Amino acid sequence: MSYYLGMTSSIICVSDVAFPRFQAPDLDQMEEFLHTFGMVTAVRTDNSLYMRGTDSDHHVHVTHQGPAAFLGLAFNATLADLNVLSSATGVPVATSNEPGGGMVVRLTDPDGRRVDVFANMQQLEPLAVREHAAHNNGALRQRVDDLQRVTPGASQVKRFGHAAIKTTSLSALAEWYANTLGLLISDDIYVESPDQPMGRFMRCNVGDAPTDHHTLLILETGEVRLGHCAWEVADFDDLMAGREPLLASGAQHYWGVGRHILGGQVFDYWKDPLGFTIEHWTDSDLLTASVPPQAHSIFEGINQWGPNPPADLDF
Repeated sequence: MSYYLGMTSSIICVSDVAFPRFQAPDLDQMEEFLHTFGMVTAVRTDNSLYMRGTDSDHHVHVTHQGPAAFLGLAFNATLADLNVLSSATGVPVATSNEPGGGMVVRLTDPDGRRVDVFANMQQLEPLAVREHAAHNNGALRQRVDDLQRVTPGASQVKRFGHAAIKTTSLSALAEWYANTLGLLISDDIYVESPDQPMGRFMRCNVGDAPTDHHTLLILETGEVRLGHCAWEVADFDDLMAGREPLLASGAQHYWGVGRHILGGQVFDYWKDPLGFTIEHWTDSDLLTASVPPQAHSIFEGINQWGPNPPADLDF
């Protein structure tokens, strides 16, 4: 199988990741925290919470009432893709009864996570984003007679960007996401040898269109659980300004601010009320399907600048 050049033998190629699903005993607490994190309530039902960002996605975070848990991920595809996926897996295409509607094929990955593939979900009008003056730097000095004033407030979450998931079998899980959803390898990370990876960064295959360096990071750690979920914010100033309301609220800061090596994004990690690690990020590397996979020693480091990872790195 080829994992690049836009040619795979996968069943379908999803266009993007859509949102994660969580379960929480206290929806009020989760809603309050996510407002401070930078999301906006799209729909609140008796037993579920759907939060949106500033982009047109109907929602970018879902929490159902119940014991604290990470349930799984949702991806976007076309209706034609859903029909192909249904024929290949034997799972019917269903009409979604959730807010946002659309059609869905509900799968389970080899580790037992829920994987929903949606098509034709309702799109909303984008929300206005606080803007600020252009940046001046050593090579381009473009802000003249225009004072830089960053409006305080929560970060402005745009969209859901990626998740890191932990597994007992990298090869089995990565093969499933490649074969079923068409994800491509961006980078492997290893300890001893490139042919024995312990982590794999995977991205969507959208041909010549640019897409985030990774949609999914799979880590073989001897356990099955969530590493982290990550949302894109408006820009660097927005990421930095959003730290203040979170700190003032008593939210637990976890790691950052820094810039990763693989993916290149500026990051800032926090803990949500359930104890899960969540990330604000901006300025990611973008790749097309023609970029071949690479392999890197984990000892090359995780970030280009910023603080060292926490001793209990839950990444």
